[in-house]
Amino acid sequence: MADPASYRPQTGEIPTNPGVYRFRDPHGRVIYVGKAKNLRSRLNSYFANPAGLLPKTFAMVHAASSVEWTVVGSELESLQLEYTWIKEFTPRFNVMFRDDKSYPYLAVTMAEKYPRVQVLRGERRKGTRYFGPYTAGAIRETLDTLLRVFPVRSCSAGVLKRAEASGRPCLLGYIDKCAAPCVGRISPEDHRALAEDFCTFMGGEARPFVSRLEKDMAAAVAELDYEQAGRIRDDIIALKKVFERNAVVLAEDTDADVFALHEDELEAAVQVFHVRGGRIRGQRGWVVEKVEDTSTPDLVEHLLQQVYGDEAGSPGRLPREILIPAEPSNLAELTQWLGGLRGAKVDIRVPQRGDKAALLSTVRDNAEHALKLHKTRRAGDLTLRSQALQELQEALDLPVALLRIECYDISHVQGTNVVGSMVVVEDGLPKKSDYRKFSVTGDAANDDTAAMHDVLTRRFRNYLQEKEVHAEAARLPGHQAALDAAVFGAAGASADTTTPAPRAKFAYPPNLVVVDGGLPQVNAAARALAGLGIDDVYVVGLAKRLEEVWLPDSEFPVILPRASAGLYLLQRIRDEAHRFAISFHRQKRGKAMTVSALDSVPGLGDSKRKALLARFGSVRSIKAATVEELMEAKGIGPSLATAIARHFSPDGDAGAANVPAINMTTGEILET
Repeated sequence: MADPASYRPQTGEIPTNPGVYRFRDPHGRVIYVGKAKNLRSRLNSYFANPAGLLPKTFAMVHAASSVEWTVVGSELESLQLEYTWIKEFTPRFNVMFRDDKSYPYLAVTMAEKYPRVQVLRGERRKGTRYFGPYTAGAIRETLDTLLRVFPVRSCSAGVLKRAEASGRPCLLGYIDKCAAPCVGRISPEDHRALAEDFCTFMGGEARPFVSRLEKDMAAAVAELDYEQAGRIRDDIIALKKVFERNAVVLAEDTDADVFALHEDELEAAVQVFHVRGGRIRGQRGWVVEKVEDTSTPDLVEHLLQQVYGDEAGSPGRLPREILIPAEPSNLAELTQWLGGLRGAKVDIRVPQRGDKAALLSTVRDNAEHALKLHKTRRAGDLTLRSQALQELQEALDLPVALLRIECYDISHVQGTNVVGSMVVVEDGLPKKSDYRKFSVTGDAANDDTAAMHDVLTRRFRNYLQEKEVHAEAARLPGHQAALDAAVFGAAGASADTTTPAPRAKFAYPPNLVVVDGGLPQVNAAARALAGLGIDDVYVVGLAKRLEEVWLPDSEFPVILPRASAGLYLLQRIRDEAHRFAISFHRQKRGKAMTVSALDSVPGLGDSKRKALLARFGSVRSIKAATVEELMEAKGIGPSLATAIARHFSPDGDAGAANVPAINMTTGEILET
């Protein structure tokens, strides 16, 4: 890694004008492109204190070996130049939203002798009318349905020439999905009129065609031509299906693209709905890795740059309106730039109320589901799990494979109801049967580091005790099967064993302990293990704010790449431990808020309280019960029944004389 000080430019050399800058690596490749209103101020922020930079920025400045800049005349020019360079160099530290495909459109080549309907991507062609954009599956299904009503030519130029030469139509002509102008079944003028009708329908005017077909169907019925009437009926159903598929959601003159994002620290899911003529014509979505540490407004800016950057001279591609979840800081320049690409005004805004805000909420829900699905599939991928475990082992320089990882978290509200959680991952997958909860009391509940020390000490003290018990049990004859069943859950424990091995509560120890927190929590966990004499379990901490990985007594954290599978695994384990701790804390807090009158009875534990409630159904019935009735509950003996009756006596101790005396040896009620 290069030292940023080795290539830092002199402050006086950097202009204060707006501009665009590029960081290059030792091989001369551009690894980051950025823009700034003031180049000097922006570039100095990278070099003033490299140790205080965010993880991705720290990695970028140490991967680079030089920086260069270009001065421009305005912020609008910097926006244009930044997009041009990002497209040209595809820097690995910039957010990249595009994949290898553009949006598919339904196109009608009106400039040809026999207009052709086809699905097209990429650059627009002169003399061709475009409809969309659509998703790939929806556009082909729509085209297949419409060709039965508007049998416009859809074959290639080569197929058309062969049909004209042979005098026989292609397969589509035989199945009535092409009017076959190539063999003279329809004149070129009539075929062009058919293509015009197709374009009119795709432009949103569906009702005139449906009405005309309904009249034709009625006329066929009147002439008793039921076969023709049936065909027309099927055509009407097909048109209505297409019309319903692109249901009206906004006013019919609305042309808009609706964008929404759902993000976490490492990734962002993007969804876009394309509304044309008030109808949802298409939907597109993808997940992008947040290599660059950016806010939502910055993500929106990069998104619009990369989605619309190639649309110059294509007024149908850029809509009149773009609805976004957050305003970029340079909204005015972005609006001006996109307006120049479209050749007309573009309105970029965040909808606050009404139908458009409701549609944006729907798009946001789609983005949230897309990110969840992506993470689920990623977590279930065996290759990625193996890669994540290997990356962690190499990044932390551990000599053992990470077969088992345990993560710990502490949860409380201002020091009350302090709890700890332990979640377990084996081979990259959660093992929920080994999850554990801890209640933290006493002095350990006073701060997080003491609570973490207490939880780790209790967990591994139990492990050492179980280890000793199992070692003793293993030396007895005939106990190996019971030992295996207790530790590993193996079936077939020996039936003739007289002293079965105790049930394992904590299974075997982990290779790695992860704690939620920074250096103080990591050091507390390390002290707990050292105090128990355990030196073969490694400890790290994951600090939530910057996703830094801390080792015990280390001066600097380990910075994993933002797109690292290992960091993703650590983050997922940490989040699961936090969720488990929060759920236990809420359960404990809710239980503390519902104190029963039985809690104050001396000697009455939780199991016997439950037995009393199961027998009598309510505290009120328990208060009214006699000593003999109380003794009918499971586990309630004469002494405890007397104590309960005295406790609920209306006069307190004074009323104790009304409680009958009991022979504590025999349980016999004595006369008073």
